[in-house]
Amino acid sequence: MRYTLFENQKDAAVLVARILLMVLFITFGWSKLTGFSGTVAYMASSGAPIPELSAVIAVVMEFVVGIALLVGFYTRPLALLLALYTLATAIIGHHYWNMTGAVQYDNLIHFYKNVSIMGGLLLLCVTGPGKYSIDRR
Repeated sequence: MRYTLFENQKDAAVLVARILLMVLFITFGWSKLTGFSGTVAYMASSGAPIPELSAVIAVVMEFVVGIALLVGFYTRPLALLLALYTLATAIIGHHYWNMTGAVQYDNLIHFYKNVSIMGGLLLLCVTGPGKYSIDRR
């Protein structure tokens, strides 16, 4: 079966996909930036190495790289980089294998959400940003 709607609107669909993928990163990156001291405290409590540096990396990756991907700037390498960052945050922030009960289940869900997001980012890395992007100009 051919999906001609998507074939004719592939670039628009890629733009919508970029927007939807980046909503999460930009929203939480902004909250990490505007509540930076709380971000550092959270990093320390979660066991992230060098909490201040980890907080800076989180803000840059989520907010700055999120905006770059939103507008389609250096899409392929940044999508790959953000996929690796998302894997690291899953392992550091959602280590469900060390937990029990409801907390374990909650972190299991978040871990696999990160894995799914990585899939979208890897697909963006392979497909590129589409024509509605800075990369295409």
